Amino acid sequence: MTPPPPEVDDLVTEAQDPASADLDLRSTLELVELMNAEDATVAASVGATADAVAAAIDAVAERIVRGGRLVYVGAGTSGRLAALDAAECEATFSSKPGQVAALVAGAELSSADARDAAEDNSESGRADLEKFGVSSADAVIGVSASGRTPYVEGALAAARDAGALTVALVSSTGSTLAELADHEIAVVVGPEVLAGSTRLKAGTAQKLVLNMISTITMIRLGKTYGNLMVDVRPSNEKLRERQRRVVEIATGADRTEIEEALAEAGGNAKVAIVSLLAEIDAASALARLEEAGGNVRLALRR
Repeated sequence: MTPPPPEVDDLVTEAQDPASADLDLRSTLELVELMNAEDATVAASVGATADAVAAAIDAVAERIVRGGRLVYVGAGTSGRLAALDAAECEATFSSKPGQVAALVAGAELSSADARDAAEDNSESGRADLEKFGVSSADAVIGVSASGRTPYVEGALAAARDAGALTVALVSSTGSTLAELADHEIAVVVGPEVLAGSTRLKAGTAQKLVLNMISTITMIRLGKTYGNLMVDVRPSNEKLRERQRRVVEIATGADRTEIEEALAEAGGNAKVAIVSLLAEIDAASALARLEEAGGNVRLALRR
C-alpha cells in the first residue's frame, strides 16, 4: 500500500535548519556566505536525479516530435519559473506558438493575494487544463516544491485522464503529484536558509531542471547544430548579430557570403548553413532540411 502523503509540517520544504536559526543575528557578509554555501549544494541534488530527468526528457521529446505540446503547470514561484522557461523557447528555438506553454494559478488575477489563493483550487487547475485542450498527444509537467499544490494536482489529474504524458517536478519524495505522474523528478534540496521559502534552493533547482528539459528537448528536435542556436529568432539587432555569428562559426564563411546566404535563405540560419556547407542554393538547402525534419546535421549528410 502506498503511504499517505506527508502533512505540511512534515515536508522537508517546510523544515527549519538549526544551522541558520540565528539569521537575524548574523552580519551581512556571514549571511551572504551562508546562502552561497547552501546554493552550492543545489547542483549536486539536481545531478542525483539525472536518470529521472533524462527519461522524462526523452518521453517529452517523443510527444513533441509527433506534433504534441509541452505544457507546464505551476503556482507561485514554481509557476512563474515555468512561465519564464516556456516564454523563452519561442525566441531561442523558434518553437511554434503554444508548442511550449505554461498554465499558472491565478495568472489572470490582478491581486497578489488572489493569485496566491488560486493555488488552493484544484478544480481551477483541472478546468484550465481542459480549457487548454490537452490531449494524449501532449506532455504535461506539474511543478511544485511541496508536491501537493492543489491547482497543480487538479491539472495533472486532468492531464492523466486525457491520456497525456505526465511528469512531476517536485522537491519532496512521496508526493501526491508523483502518484499522478508517469515520471517523477524529485530534487530534494533540504531545508531552506529561510524556513519554508522555497523560492530559494527549491526554486533554483526547479530552474536548473526546467533549463534541462526545454533545452535538451529542443536539441533532440534538431534545433541546434553542435552547440549553436541555429533556430534563434532574429527579432532584434542583438539576435540578428548572434545569428550572423552562428552562421560564421558553423561555416567559416566571411561576412559578405553570410549576408548573401541569409538573404537568399529569407533570414533562415539553418538554410544558410546548409547552403554554404553543401554548396547548394537556398531552395535545395530548404528541401534537404525538410526531408531531414529540420536537422542541419542530417541535412548535410544527404
